[in-house]
Amino acid sequence: MEFRDDDLKAFEKNGAAPLPAAEDQGYVEHEGARIWYSTYGSGSPVILLHGGLGHSGNWGYQVPALTESGYRAVVLDSRGHGRSTRDGRPYSYELMAADLRAVMDRLLLEKACLVGWSDGACTALMFAAEEPGRVHGVFFFACNMDPGGVKPFAATPASDRCFERHARDYAELSAAPESFRAFVEDVSLMQRTQPNYSVDDLAGVRVPVLVVLGEEDEFIRREHAEYLARSLPAAEFVMLRGVSHFAPLQRPGLFNATMLAFADSVQG
Repeated sequence: MEFRDDDLKAFEKNGAAPLPAAEDQGYVEHEGARIWYSTYGSGSPVILLHGGLGHSGNWGYQVPALTESGYRAVVLDSRGHGRSTRDGRPYSYELMAADLRAVMDRLLLEKACLVGWSDGACTALMFAAEEPGRVHGVFFFACNMDPGGVKPFAATPASDRCFERHARDYAELSAAPESFRAFVEDVSLMQRTQPNYSVDDLAGVRVPVLVVLGEEDEFIRREHAEYLARSLPAAEFVMLRGVSHFAPLQRPGLFNATMLAFADSVQG
């Protein structure tokens, strides 16, 4: 039977599946931060970028699916998240895109497929806009590219459980475990004010993009996701039925099948 955790009770209790043994793991010193990364398997690289307040361990159901399909899975903790540190500058997606470039340079990755979830999707698309020659394509899941794409926030049992898990993981992994409240405030400020891409900005992103949204997403407007798919020159829109903002955790089989089909299509 396919694993399902629609209400995130399993995730709140235990987190995602543990990541497998790494092929390579370490830190990159970049722009006042130490960025943690880890790689798994071999083959064409797929880089997984997690969402706001989370960390790379949230990809525990996706990494094995990629390695079993012949890909090299690469994860990194965004600055200030998980095991990565930050300096005193405000959070920005531009800084996170620069951190991604630094990790790719350390690992000698000339080009990769990018899979972004929420904040990670924004980071991936910004990187693709700046470095199209280094990106096979962007799997853009559950994110906005201007403030109008966000729904008014209304907590749900699933979002509350996810937040509780993030708080526990932050206390365990962070170099500043006492700073969770400030961390949430700082990340939330970035999310409220960034990104702010115009139609012209979107038209300049020339790599293949799959704009993916859960049918029951708590945060992102469907109309916005469809607008992104229309405005990006090489984009398509896919709706994942029966899941929300947390699809990679709720129904990994559904999410992984869509992710792998995209990776296969852009990397041949």
